[in-house]
Amino acid sequence: MSDLRVGYYGDDFTGSVDVLLQFARHGRSGRLFVGVPPDADLRAAAATHDIVGIAGIARSLATDAMDAEVRPALEALHALRPHVVQYKACSTADSSPRIGSIGRVIEIGRAVVSDRTVPMLFAQPDFGRYTVFGTHFAAEGGTVHRLDRQPTMSSHPSTPMREADLALHFAAQTELPIGRITRAQYARLPELLSTAREAAVVLDALDDADVEAVGRAVLAQRSPLFAIGSGGLSWGIGVASPGDGPTVPASAPSEGPVLAVSGSRSAQTARQVAHAARAGWLVQPLSFDRADAQRTDVRAALSAGRSVALTSEDAPSGPDTLARLAAAAAELIRGSIESTPRVIVAGGDTSGRVTRLLGVTSLELAANPVGNVVLLRASSQTPGIDGLQMLLKGGQVGADSLFEDIRLLGA
Repeated sequence: MSDLRVGYYGDDFTGSVDVLLQFARHGRSGRLFVGVPPDADLRAAAATHDIVGIAGIARSLATDAMDAEVRPALEALHALRPHVVQYKACSTADSSPRIGSIGRVIEIGRAVVSDRTVPMLFAQPDFGRYTVFGTHFAAEGGTVHRLDRQPTMSSHPSTPMREADLALHFAAQTELPIGRITRAQYARLPELLSTAREAAVVLDALDDADVEAVGRAVLAQRSPLFAIGSGGLSWGIGVASPGDGPTVPASAPSEGPVLAVSGSRSAQTARQVAHAARAGWLVQPLSFDRADAQRTDVRAALSAGRSVALTSEDAPSGPDTLARLAAAAAELIRGSIESTPRVIVAGGDTSGRVTRLLGVTSLELAANPVGNVVLLRASSQTPGIDGLQMLLKGGQVGADSLFEDIRLLGA
């Protein structure tokens, strides 16, 4: 077995992919499984890769359903004996006492991996996410907002943010004590982490130097260590312990139209869809009631070489909306793969469910055209899905021209 540095569980699929990218930027190879794979597959990946991940859906689950989702994944990763087991959480700390509870994750991780203090880093400066004196900030539309005032997160449909002080935010999700270590104390960060008495501590990062300091401090702790954090934590560990692997190419060959399905209602995704429409894409609301007719429309457009984007802004709100959206999207993709080599799925929660429904078993990086945008290559036992190029996109990720840029990539 290789000297496995990190095994990680991602609480949604887009975030899970970001971890692969952050480590690849520092020469570390990785493989991402869709759900917990057989032990033999996990061990084989650990023997040939520096990083092994399991993509999950915990961010969208009720708290009482999280144990069944998270515990088996952490147990499987811990059995590989990596230095760090990371629970990859969103850089906007999406969680609440009822949905995607990070507090519950702290409890599970301490029970499975180690009962020592859990370092938590949600900042990711290259993505416009910052934590200063325990208070979290996130950029949107060129402006940096305190998290509880950021337009998207303050009105998030599942986990609206009411508190930007992350220690207070997470303290509402567990009875365990949550503390802070601020960047003003970072000269002693390794020591402070090893002697902390809280169950978990929120860590600051305003710039890349802070993130690197966190990475070095995490690796200085006794193994195994359970940690929670965004792609910023992955970047910090990667820069603190780089490998010599190849860089991710900026492009991948492809010919033909693109099918995009969106479960995201973010303003940025709406701008991307509008840009695609102006570029000539067929744009329709994803339909629950006329699925057969829509399938015919989509196939006809793709067969004629026209790219298609299906949106969810008009979808009814309800407890089963996400499941219905994902099922409809997966069915359309399955019925269209003969006409398109490349698929975009927008929305972190939607991406995870669609990928599972398609029977994807694992994902590897195919291209990193710009920023944190990643094109993936799917592995599957299903013909047509195996080898499919997929872009799994968080709602706020990418330029307005992203959909059209992906259509043109490698053409």
